[in-house]
Amino acid sequence: MADANDDVRASRRDLVRRGYDAISRAYRSDEGTANAGTHEHTDNYERWVDELAQLMAPRARVLDLGCGAGVPATKLLTEKNFVPGATFEQADMVVWEHAPASFDAVVSFYALIHVPLQDQRKLFPKIRRWLRPGGYLLAIVGLERWTGIEDYFGTAMFWDHADRETYLAWLTEAGLVPLWDRFVPEGDVGHTLVLAQAK
Repeated sequence: MADANDDVRASRRDLVRRGYDAISRAYRSDEGTANAGTHEHTDNYERWVDELAQLMAPRARVLDLGCGAGVPATKLLTEKNFVPGATFEQADMVVWEHAPASFDAVVSFYALIHVPLQDQRKLFPKIRRWLRPGGYLLAIVGLERWTGIEDYFGTAMFWDHADRETYLAWLTEAGLVPLWDRFVPEGDVGHTLVLAQAK
């Protein structure tokens, strides 16, 4: 049964969706480059996708969860032949469902950090179900605990981060064994890139 907290979390997720719809062209170019006026950059995406590709067979099935405009991450995955004939679905990742053991990997760059923490924690077991045994999750998560709504390219945007240690514990509880994690700087702060494998 839904409660007021469910409604608040759903409204935060909708705020993110509406926000990115409003700032799409300011946020990313058609080529996938970040806005030059920010500390963000997409230079690492190709290296991250390459590292994942080395672990997987050709034509593996990969879900880009929260791909936004699809550039550069989905484009890079397509170039690696992981998502030929890809389908795109606009959906709330918290309530979206898919058949179990459907994917060899799930990639989520800078999307989970816009989802309320309670929902993030519920997502990890779902991601584990979607993955085939031995499949991978490659994701950007938080580094330190922080939540807030701030102006982002002229629109309100919501973020919610747990700290690195909490994310590693949640992944482990969900049956996703962290293989490594790395600090990814962004201006004066940063995030955590983690690779986990389905038990």
